[in-house]
Parts: sequence; structure tokens; C-alpha cells
Amino acid sequence: MSDFWKSIKNIFKAAEESTSNQPVIHEVIKRSEKELADYERWKETVGKRRFLDWLRSEHSNYKKDPHSTDAAIDFLNTPSTKGFVIHFYRMRYNNWEIIHFFDFLKEQVLALDYKSYLSDTRTYNRKDWVERTDRHYLKPPTNIRNPELGNFDQRFGNITIEIVFRNEKIYLLKFSASIYKDRLYKEAEEFDELLKAIYF
Repeated sequence: MSDFWKSIKNIFKAAEESTSNQPVIHEVIKRSEKELADYERWKETVGKRRFLDWLRSEHSNYKKDPHSTDAAIDFLNTPSTKGFVIHFYRMRYNNWEIIHFFDFLKEQVLALDYKSYLSDTRTYNRKDWVERTDRHYLKPPTNIRNPELGNFDQRFGNITIEIVFRNEKIYLLKFSASIYKDRLYKEAEEFDELLKAIYF
């Protein structure tokens, strides 16, 4: 077998055996100049406002009655992780609108003095589809200390924003804040305050 066909065979084998931890493709997310310009235009649209108004409304519904939210959203509420999952397969949005919203969430978190730790994309094989996960991972500035308590101010904890694609169609978006349960860290701020900062 020639080296060329061996290479082709190895590519297919890697794709077949790929997982989320061992993706066949793992790249850093980079936006083109056109994508960045489109994003800036999107921020001025009614579409962006609709996303935020809907999210605010659903969060308000959840706080009143956790069973009263739209079927397209779930809120995460465990002792260490708070957040939401939007099931976009239930909604009618173009991929590019959702990707802009994904980047907007990152921008809003960065405005809270967070640092971008990683933005990457992983593509791997599932039984019935090819799955791709785009992720923004952000951390609070750990050099800030609380002078009174002598510990780190974790703000809202580490923040992960993910989009999951199935066969190139966006399936869901997940936004989560995971807090540190450690004496080195000050108690985290309320997740509601993080959402308010995103809305405005």
C-alpha cells in the first residue's frame, strides 16, 4: 500500500475512533475580518435584543416557577454550577445568529474583568452524526485578593460557553459558571448578578 493510501486510511480510522477527549480536529477559534464586521453589525440589530429579552423573561419565569419555562431552555442549578442550556434544535435561528450570540456572551463576560483562557473547537465522531463543540473558557482575574479575608475573589467562578453542532447544524448552547469550593477563595457572587450583567 502506498504512503498516500496509508495516510487516507489513517485519517478515516482517526475519525471513526475520535471522541470528545480525542477529537479528530482540534483548533483554536479565529474569526475572519468579515465575521468580526458581521458580528459588530449584529450587535445593533433587533435580533440581538430579542435573544436577551427572551433569556431575561425565561430566567424570570424560572425564578417564579422552575416548571414554567419554555421547552427550549433549561436552567442549571447545583451547588457548584449555575447556568442555562438553550436547545436550538427546537428553535428557528440561523447558525450565524447563534454564533454571534455565543461570541456576545464571551464579550459580556470579558467586560466583567474576566480573562479569556481558551477558545477552541473540537470535532469528533458519534454513532449517528459528526459532533463539533465550540467553546469559550474564561477565568476571573485570580490576582485580585480580598484584603479583609486574605483570599482570592472568584467573582462568579470559571465560565464556560459552548455550542454543540450535529452534522454542522447547531443543536444547543450551554452557558455555565462553576465556582471554587476552597478556603483560598471568597464566596462566589450570585449567578443572578452575572445574568443581569449580560442583559445590559
